[in-house]
This record gives sequence, C-alpha cells and structure tokens, in this order.
Amino acid sequence: MYILGISAYYHDSAAALVKDGIVIAAAQEERFSRQKHDFNFPRKSIAFCLKQAGIGISKVDYVSFYDKPFIKFNRLLESYLHYAPYGISSFVKAMPLWLKQKLWIPDLISKELGYSGKVLFTEHHEAHAASAFYPSPFNEAAILTIDGVGEWATSSYGMADDTGLKIIAEQHFPHSLGLLYSAFTYFTGFKVNSGEYKVMGLAPYGEPKYVKTIYDNLLDVKDDGSFRMNMDYFDYVAGLRMTNGKFNRLFDGPPRKPENPLTQREMDLARSVQEVTEDLVLKMAQHVKNETGAKHLCLAGGVALNCVANGKLLREKIFDDIWIQPAAGDAGGALGSALQVYHVHLQKPVQGNKKLIQNYSYLGPEYNNPGIQSFLDEHDYPYKLYDDELLFDCVSSFIDEGKIVGWFQGRMEFGPRALGNRSIIGDARSPEMQKKMNLKIKYRESFRPFAPSVLEEEAHKWFDLDRPSPYMLLVADVKKEKQKTMSADQQKLFGIEKLNVDRSQIPAVTHVDYSARIQTVSKVSNPRYYNLIKRFFEKTGCPVIVNTSFNVRGEPIVESPEQAYTCFMRTEMDALVLGNFVLLKEDQPAFSEQNDWRKKHELD
Repeated sequence: MYILGISAYYHDSAAALVKDGIVIAAAQEERFSRQKHDFNFPRKSIAFCLKQAGIGISKVDYVSFYDKPFIKFNRLLESYLHYAPYGISSFVKAMPLWLKQKLWIPDLISKELGYSGKVLFTEHHEAHAASAFYPSPFNEAAILTIDGVGEWATSSYGMADDTGLKIIAEQHFPHSLGLLYSAFTYFTGFKVNSGEYKVMGLAPYGEPKYVKTIYDNLLDVKDDGSFRMNMDYFDYVAGLRMTNGKFNRLFDGPPRKPENPLTQREMDLARSVQEVTEDLVLKMAQHVKNETGAKHLCLAGGVALNCVANGKLLREKIFDDIWIQPAAGDAGGALGSALQVYHVHLQKPVQGNKKLIQNYSYLGPEYNNPGIQSFLDEHDYPYKLYDDELLFDCVSSFIDEGKIVGWFQGRMEFGPRALGNRSIIGDARSPEMQKKMNLKIKYRESFRPFAPSVLEEEAHKWFDLDRPSPYMLLVADVKKEKQKTMSADQQKLFGIEKLNVDRSQIPAVTHVDYSARIQTVSKVSNPRYYNLIKRFFEKTGCPVIVNTSFNVRGEPIVESPEQAYTCFMRTEMDALVLGNFVLLKEDQPAFSEQNDWRKKHELD
C-alpha cells in the first residue's frame, strides 16, 4: 500500500511516500526549486518520491494532506473579525491565496498530479504527533508537539502505542510558544520561520536581562506549562508584523533592522527568550509525565528543533529517554500525515524494526558514481577517482591539513540538518575553523556555531552525553577534561567579545558556553561518513570533525552534483568530494556565470 503525504502553502513544502508503513522517500521542495523555505505545491518533491518508488501516481492508494484547510480558514476569519477593522490590509493580502489554492486542495492535487483517488486530511498536530511516534524506537510513549500554529492548536500532548495514537489536550491560538519565539526572532532582526536558530545561537552571548520583563508583561504561565499571552504587545493575529510599538517601549527601542550590527540588547533578548522557552518546555514535559506516567517522550513541531531546550529536557531526566523527529517542522508534517493515515485511519499495526521506518532520515535523491562521472566529463571538470579506502585516507588528510571539504554522498537528508551526506566538513581542532567557515564559506554571521560529528562509541569521552544523538538535535557540554581554562582577562570578556576564545581541544565546535550541538555517527546510520571520521581518528587521535550543511547563506542545501559544484566554486572550499570523485579547487577552470549550470538551466 502506497500513501503520499503532502505539506504545502505555509512554509517548507514537502512530500513523503510511505509503502506499507515504511517511509521510502521524502524531500522538501526547496531542494529542487532552489527557493529557500519554498511553500508552493511540492510537485518536484512528489515526482522524486514516485520515481524513487518506481511507480506512477495511479499506484498511490491515498494522498494525505498535513492539515485541515477549512478549520484553519475558520480560525483566520474569526481572528480577523475579532480585530476588525484593524488588520484589513493583512486580510486582503491573505485572501487570494486561500480562495485560489488553499481551500481547493483535492482539486489542486487532481489537477497537478492527475490523481483520481481519495484525498484525506489529518489535523496539523496529529501529523506532527504521528511523525514523532511512529519512526521512534519506542513501542509506547507520550507525545508533545509545539510549534507556531496549526489549525487552532499551538501545542498538544497525547499517548501512543502500537494500537493507536490519541491527542489528550491542546493549547490554542493565539497563545503560542512558537510564535513567542518568532516574535523575538523578528524583533532581533532575523527572518521569521527561518531565523529562529540564529536566536538560539546568539543566546549564549547575552544575559537573561529580560526574563522577568517577559513573565511580568507578556505571559501568564500555569503550573502545567499552559499560558496566555498578553496580545496588547503583539500584531501577528491580524497585522503584518509580529510586534508593535508597545513591545518596542517594553524592550528599549524598535526592532533591529536586518543586517544592522548586533548589539548587546539583541544578545540579551535572545538569551532571555531562550531561557523562557526552556522553562516552558520543561513545565509542559513535567505535566505530560504527571498525566500519562509514560517512560518515554516523543517530540515534534518547530520548537522541537530547539536543540538547547532538548538537551536540557534530557538532562532533567523527567523521562527515561526522548526522541525528536529530525524533520520536526512543517516539512515533517508530510511524513506524519502519511503515517497517521496508515496507522490510525487504516488501523494498520507497526511491523518489524521501528528504527527502519525512517532510514535515519536519509530519504532524498541519490547520485551514483557513473552519473557523477558523466556530469564531470560533460563539463571537463578535472577530478581524481579513488576507491573507498584511498578516498577516506585522502579526505581525512585534507581535514588534518586544515582544508575545508564539500562532502556529497548517498541519499540526501530529510529535514533541516545535514547529517553527513550533504555536508561541508573541516577540522574541529582548528581555532580558526569557525571564523573561516562562517565568513569565507557560509557567508553568514560570525557568531553562528558549528556542530561536531563524532564517532558514536567515542562521544561519551568528549561530551557530557550518555546516548546516541544521530540527528544533531541534542546539545551537551564538552567534557571538562577537554575544556581549556580561561584566563582572568578572558573571563572578563562580554558579549560578542567571547567569540574568539580558544576554550577546548575542539574549539571549532565548542560554543561560548562550552556546549555543542552533537551528531553521533555509527556504522549502521552512515557507514561511509563513519569510516571517514574513523580514519581521521586513527591519524589524529580526535574522533570529532566539523559538520555544517552544504549551502551558503540564503540558499537551500544542495541536492545534485551540479548544485554542489556551483556552491564549491562560489566559496573558498578547498576540495569537493562527489561520491568517489575528488576535485581540488586549484585544478578547476575559472568559474563564471557561463559555467554556472544551475543559472543556465533556469534561464532555459
């Protein structure tokens, strides 16, 4: 049985194809369209999923959509009517997309795909819940979903086992932890629905100066983690902005304009909203534990991508273990919607090894060596071909020499994190690597941290983490014995001055608070990436390398060899590895827009 799950028309459109309860393909539309956070109908993602399965649309038994548009439209109308006549311009701006597309999903699916079968709709937070539980390793677990907003729900909790999934309670719009965090994302000058992780990365540079202000003025929090927001300070219900003048006066001035220099105020705001978020997540989780008595917790929704809060939740030991859906945001709703239809609507049981349901989130397109060679030969790009053993030896030497390498292997990851198949990698021991990668490779803010990829069996020796973290969704401290003691002068540094302090044996992945966002790599989860890191470990005694996504700021992660080559040539990467082919920057022909494959084909 094939079920095609779709998410679209808000942000991060995606498609996922489930065959007999196993996710066999999933991808975000942005990777194909090259439009970051593309919200349009995911026709290219769907085409990939069907191609991966070797079927046409006629073989699909059900198409599932990740929320219920009529309920969401009802919420929109009620919200605008409540605030009328204020917000009329926002209402007028929203209506065309609703009237032309969002209310006619079955017709659009039929038109776009030529599909004549049944289209089913799951509720937004049900889709998140299904995406969290069914691919998890647990046979029974509580579920907590937290995001901006679905139809009405902004967070929910429930219980699930092999016989079904039930939502127990919800919190409703406009009271939303996700939207609170997005309001501060907007106010600190970053883009809503994409810049939230920047706020999380900026937080350790600040002080929690505004925590009391937030609690005293913006939130009325109950013991169970539910809360009401004081909407006098926010415009997102019916306006075109997240915050208003009253919010400005409360937080010492207007929002930072994008690209303006960051000040200590933005760092303190980021730290404050991050601490409030952590507090609320812990309160919610404790309430879920009290109500369900469950040993395990599954998480999804955009807030579940806050790996600092996840790490704190794990350390609090409220639950024996937690599992977070790696595509926790709206893209993962496509996957969850399909699984919800299979297991809940059709009442199909979970079968076999649950760890195989999502294939460690390597669910996207794959390019084999013959196809890569054809691309390279067609464009006369110089390369060397190595067998696996020589490849891992060569690339590990590059890293040891301080080179930055584009690493393109296997199936593309599903979700926002690069997990070793569409990655840029480097030496975690280098004090210059973070600055070099940010400014010369990623073209992004210097404060942004990088993640370590570490051999799973060695992780406990380098980080305060006692379990695997294959999806880069847990933050833990670098081990004390791997840290470097700061001098008296260094300890006096404030704010962004902390950035360039060499604070551990792996400074490129050690944040200013001695934490790191960890990806553990095992032989099972990603054997090629594992073998590369192991070879580096054998040479250097360090089982840790830097891993960041293979893209530059403002662009999606690369999907194809052509995109990888373009990114390689537009940045100061030293080497590119496509499958078993190694390309050195100094060997390549001069790069110009005429050589730019992607732009040429867009113009065609």
